[in-house]
Amino acid sequence: MASHELTDEHRALLDFEREWPIGRAGKDEAIRTQFSLSPARYYQVLGFVIETESALKYDPLLVKSLLRAREDRVQTRDHRITPPTGS
Repeated sequence: MASHELTDEHRALLDFEREWPIGRAGKDEAIRTQFSLSPARYYQVLGFVIETESALKYDPLLVKSLLRAREDRVQTRDHRITPPTGS
């Protein structure tokens, strides 16, 4: 994990993720309004932030949860892309 210092904006991203209710609609619009970022850019920045030691120290439960969710998405995507080997 990288050891970049968290900025106020990075903490705001983590706070937003922690507070947004799971499954609630309208997150993309809230991202645009609150952070002036496209959802794609927001998730790029969030992906960088959750890989830092500072984020892990700031909110370990959230960061571990986000890292697990990302790993689950990667495994699901890889499973769909890679055909099963048959005998």
